Amino acid sequence: MLARHHDPIVAIATAPGRGAVGIVRVSGKSLGPWVEHLLGRSLRPREATYLPFNDGNGVAIDQGLALFFPGPHSFTGEDVLELQAHGGPVVLQLLLARALEAGSESQGADGQAWLPSLRLAQPGEFSERAFLNDKIDLAQAEAIADLIDASTEAAARSAAQSLSGAFSREIHSLRDTLVHLRMLVEATLDFPEEEIDFLERSDAKGQLLRLQQALQRVVQRAFQGALLREGITVVIAGQPNAGKSSLLNALAGAELAIVTPIAGTTRDKVQQTIQIAGVPIHVVDTAGLRPSDDDVEKLGIARTWEAISNADAVLFLHDLTRVYAIEYIAADAAITRAIAEKLSEHVPVIDVWNKADAMSGVLPESGIVISAKTGAGLEHLRQKLLEAAGWQAQTGGVFIARERHLQALQRVTLHLEAATQHLATDNQALDLLAEELRLGQTALNQITGDFTSDDLLGVIFSKFCIGK
Repeated sequence: MLARHHDPIVAIATAPGRGAVGIVRVSGKSLGPWVEHLLGRSLRPREATYLPFNDGNGVAIDQGLALFFPGPHSFTGEDVLELQAHGGPVVLQLLLARALEAGSESQGADGQAWLPSLRLAQPGEFSERAFLNDKIDLAQAEAIADLIDASTEAAARSAAQSLSGAFSREIHSLRDTLVHLRMLVEATLDFPEEEIDFLERSDAKGQLLRLQQALQRVVQRAFQGALLREGITVVIAGQPNAGKSSLLNALAGAELAIVTPIAGTTRDKVQQTIQIAGVPIHVVDTAGLRPSDDDVEKLGIARTWEAISNADAVLFLHDLTRVYAIEYIAADAAITRAIAEKLSEHVPVIDVWNKADAMSGVLPESGIVISAKTGAGLEHLRQKLLEAAGWQAQTGGVFIARERHLQALQRVTLHLEAATQHLATDNQALDLLAEELRLGQTALNQITGDFTSDDLLGVIFSKFCIGK
């Protein structure tokens, strides 16, 4: 544990601004005497006590509730004090200042402080201490931040499931099975003179196959959780006056973008996040694509192409009322070619035909026909967006997951595939098999933090809010 983790810490744990209640949180080792000095009395563990919060001169700052949780039976595993006061910014700052100065007031005859001096907590340091003191693992710690940042109900429920340890239990189950396989391989390596084939008798191939199948189920649920956390970015592109801004407004259910009959009204990107089945969809309305001599419009078109390059999916919006115009068809074809050049083949481009309300007759056979004005076809489009995102409803629920979790699971998948190949060889390359299984276990351990560098911890917890 780094030296800074031995320091007692304090922070305001509630959001900035005015509120009904505000909380100042303290964590450290052996805080009992310090708590008694700060509050003028001892506190019974895990029992709310109503009392005045005084400054250094004994003048009341506020009155509220104090709760003391002696370690290791606390969130951080250390002694934790929470002061619940009225949620005014000034009140909380005064309580914070009082906590910081309390330790410096207590000195013995030799001039040495006999009570600890606190320092301000860094972002995520309370959660980091909970992880370092084995109260939660790293995946659960990340789920705390994901629960706070959840933008949809589905994302919040998935984060709560991960915080409860559901994701970690799946990872531990995979790891235990992998450890058992490693034991079989190591036993075969350690006793080559024995005629007993540990791998054959223990059905190592079957165990490895079942492990891969279980891993793929976890990967699928984790991928779905990553979608709930991150969502996808969908860019609406097309020629001017195809109804891009109208489509954004229809999907969002609000008048976010200006809509006029004048071509080129939209000069810059307009973005709004919508929810479809709980999945955040970041929809970007862009300037119409066409040749232009207008410097401002040209800048907007350049930003359109930049947005398309960074999209997870593109809605190419066509105007049904101009579908038979030769110039319009030629321009659409040119845009199609340009989009294909800028996008990876894995990024879907969905053809959407707008203004069905103003068009009668033969409709296009491919793509999705809609009316942004009346709402016709929008539900079909929403389902297509979910399909483009890769969303699949999971009967067992999903785990909120991060990119590093998916990358680790992908490494495990590759190591197990390599292990299968080594196990299938006639001479059974046991040394290589053992190494692939070891690397797979290491990748699993990185998810829960059983093997994690301090640099990674710094990156993860620095993105938390202060006081959490």
